[in-house]
Amino acid sequence: MRSPVEALRSQHHMHPSNDSAIRRTFASLRNKHQIALMPFVASGFPDLASTAAVLPALEAGGASMIEIGFPFSDPIADGPTIQAAFTDALTKGIRIADTFRTVAAVHPAVSIPLVAMLSYSIVFRYGVERFVKDAKSAGFDGLILPDLPPPEAQKVCNVVRAGGLDTILLVAPTTTPQRRKEILDLCSGFVYYLSVSGITGERDRLPEDVASNVRALRELSDTPVCVGFGIHRAEQVAQLAGVADGAIVGSAFVKRMREAAPGGAAAVAQTASSYCQELLRLVR
Repeated sequence: MRSPVEALRSQHHMHPSNDSAIRRTFASLRNKHQIALMPFVASGFPDLASTAAVLPALEAGGASMIEIGFPFSDPIADGPTIQAAFTDALTKGIRIADTFRTVAAVHPAVSIPLVAMLSYSIVFRYGVERFVKDAKSAGFDGLILPDLPPPEAQKVCNVVRAGGLDTILLVAPTTTPQRRKEILDLCSGFVYYLSVSGITGERDRLPEDVASNVRALRELSDTPVCVGFGIHRAEQVAQLAGVADGAIVGSAFVKRMREAAPGGAAAVAQTASSYCQELLRLVR
């Protein structure tokens, strides 16, 4: 017979807690009929000082959460903009410990959830339990593992959630309904819906089927749905408001941070903050 602790633990895995910082943020925004804006930052790009400066600046600009990418040399679906940023950071010798240290130092000045994004291969090499423990103590609230498929993901997600982080996995337009359900069941924070199959990068318009695909995901689960890939204009964020719970903007932030880099960390932070406000101007 299972102990009460084991029984509770298995319930926790089956029914993700709605009390995480990520879920509380989505619930609060839903009550206000607002969409979350989640900028993506490549850790260590253009340098660690910029990473530290940009996190509170993004919150000040209206971001609801921030996705922080750990540089790796073999990107899963990152387009050339993010790939180049990762390469720059790796060339400067940025390691996992640098990202943890930088986030921990600035975390007292940031009140919105922070989500780590990196390849499962890096987490595996570091040690899953150790990574989760270090990420949690640095101030992270969730973990996106873009290359972790079910059913292998089940065991890893259990470890991640037991360590106090929310799990976030990806669904593509081509993912079958059966697999979508499996992935949703493994997501405790939100599900990351890719608006297009392919790689990240700015696109002129979002695909016609985004709304219907997000609705289909909502019918399968009450897990919040965030849409990423190709979003870079206020009109696109407004298009997603009322459809998805969040809009994830990656390449466009990285591009603007690169352009601002010669001005130093303060210029990078100011540019990112202003861009947040620009993206939200039609919905806030």
